[in-house]
Amino acid sequence: MRSLGLVAGFLLDAVVPDPRHGHPVALFGRAARGWERLVYRDSTLAGALFAAGAVTPVVVAGSLVRGAVPTAVTAWATLGGSMLGREAGRVADALEASDLERARGLLPGLCGRDPAELDEGQIARAVVESVAENTSDAVVGPLVWGALAGVPGLAGFRAVNTLDAMVGHRNARYARFGTASARLDDLAGWGPARLTALLAVLAAPVVGGDVERAWRVWRRDGRAHPSPNAGQCEAAFAGALGRSLGGVNVYAGREEARPVLGDGPPVEVADVRRAVRLARAVNVLALVVAAGAAR
Repeated sequence: MRSLGLVAGFLLDAVVPDPRHGHPVALFGRAARGWERLVYRDSTLAGALFAAGAVTPVVVAGSLVRGAVPTAVTAWATLGGSMLGREAGRVADALEASDLERARGLLPGLCGRDPAELDEGQIARAVVESVAENTSDAVVGPLVWGALAGVPGLAGFRAVNTLDAMVGHRNARYARFGTASARLDDLAGWGPARLTALLAVLAAPVVGGDVERAWRVWRRDGRAHPSPNAGQCEAAFAGALGRSLGGVNVYAGREEARPVLGDGPPVEVADVRRAVRLARAVNVLALVVAAGAAR
């Protein structure tokens, strides 16, 4: 029944668009923001209380329901593969039309870096890196945890990932408060990120890539990234696409130098479509793995 629910939820994500208002993840984020206002202190302990108080009710509530239908509905609410593909496609449309300003305006829907000074190639790289990382966060992660734990696994993983997006930033406000949420997200995403990377390697021929080369780049560069999970996904995508990722990124005026992953030429506009195709192949393979492993 859990397998059936995951498959049904995956298909629902493909055909039923997310509501513009009242999406369960957005409602959770709103509630978590209210909880943050109550407990915020500039301390790691307060951040741990925040993370525990936000995630525990979600997991407990999820444990009260079971069966194919609740699993399907929760999977639909937590999976974001279709939205990720659509948003990346919209940026690709703008880049292919040489509408740089529109592409810059759309980029914040995919990642948090400052698009103001980015050229076409830099925007394309940002999109490819976001597609690689979010394939794990938005698809493979929920499927893995759904296979392992059903509804509480699906909902709990999405809650953890949402908290990391909210407070897991290295800025003055969240440097200590967001530590627990960031580390919890690293832990929950450890396995899914590596499964994402492995599946990207295996799916390399879908985008004209070479499995052996993708494997070599993943194993060589996956640990070079400052994120223990994002680097795995980005290195595997770089190897599968035959491109190089990484470089200087700007977040709210703050520059971060990221290591170069891969040994191919820089990302081009056409690679955005290729990255989306690769992500879709990974999504399908992840569904097969999760449905086969679910009990």
